[in-house]
This record gives sequence, structure tokens and C-alpha cells, in this order.
Amino acid sequence: MNHKMSVEKKVIYTTTNTYSILNNLTEKTKNVWIVFHGYGYLSKYFINYFSKINPEENFIIAPQAPSKYYQGKKFKHVGASWLTKENTIDETKNILAYLDKIYQSEIEKSVHNLIILGYSQGVSIAARWVASRKIKCNHLILHSGGIPTELNTEDFSFLTKKTQITYLYGDKDQYINEAKKTEETIKGANLFGKHLDIHVFDGVHEVNTDFIMKISQK
Repeated sequence: MNHKMSVEKKVIYTTTNTYSILNNLTEKTKNVWIVFHGYGYLSKYFINYFSKINPEENFIIAPQAPSKYYQGKKFKHVGASWLTKENTIDETKNILAYLDKIYQSEIEKSVHNLIILGYSQGVSIAARWVASRKIKCNHLILHSGGIPTELNTEDFSFLTKKTQITYLYGDKDQYINEAKKTEETIKGANLFGKHLDIHVFDGVHEVNTDFIMKISQK
């Protein structure tokens, strides 16, 4: 009996995905934020971490990870994931194309102060998007997550002298070893050179709203 091997094929199609915004982009806007949630979040809830900063001066865009799933056995709460180890290259391309579309839709001209924040799993998406699309942001905040191993110094050589980069994590983070490893990787690879500021705060693996407030007031 001959057992035939299955063949995996590809198809290209158009898809639709949501994203969330908070406040409005006006002449009074000082900061435009693009914020990437972590594993298990939905953008409509994640964006609430930015609700206490000045609404007139801050416009926030929160993209939504495409892969949704039920959390727990009650099938009540829905979470989402950006990427897995399965078909990562194609799915990364899909996500980057989706982010390009949001950027074109929401930001028509250059903005005064563009802040890009990735939290936890969102760090890898924020870093990949900035590197691949050469996004000249004013501040890149990598919060409690890992840097993709394929990125190198060259990928960020386009950044201007004014660009700030912060690697931020809590000293009681349950993934502290991951965070420390990432810190060493960033330093060792000299990924960001003089742009880099390491900020370790008193806390666990959660979004640091105090830091967000502080950045919004600069």
C-alpha cells in the first residue's frame, strides 16, 4: 500500500482586520502613539492603558493581532496572538502589510512626535515593522519583550540622532531571565548604539502606566 505524502500549498486573498484608536489627530496633538499589545490581549482593551494621558495632546493607535482564540475552558474571554513558530515568514509579511495600511489610513503627513511602543509579544512586531519599513520614529519603547534574533545593527542604521530607544522591564517580572537575556543581546549586538536607554522599574510583567504618563508629558 502506497502512502502519499500531503502537500501544503498557498493561496493569496484579501482579508480584513480591526484596530483601535483613542482621541483625535488634530493641530493640538503633540504625540502620535502606535502601540502593540502583548500575547492574549485585544487592542480595544489594551488601548485603555493610555486613557489617562492628556487626550488633546496624544493620539493613540492600537493594531490588533490577527490570530484570536478563547482563553480558558469556559470559552468566554478572547485573546489574540501576533505570531507563532508556524509559517512565521509569510505571517510576518501579512502583519507588516496590515500595519502599513493603518499607517497610511491614520497618518497622512509627518507628525511632530511619533512614539512606537511594543509590549511583551508586541516588542517583536514593533521592532520588525520599524526596521523593515525604516520608520523614523522619535521614540521606540520595547517593553518587557524579546527582540527578533534576525535583526542586526544595520537594520536600525537609518535612525536619526534624535531617536530615543528604551528597553523597559520590571525587576519582579516572572520572565525576568528572558528580559535580562534580551538586554544583554541588545547591548552585545550594539543594536541601537548611543540611542539606547535601559529602564528597569519596580514591578512585575505588566504595562508600566507611570512610564507612559511620563513620556507623554515630555
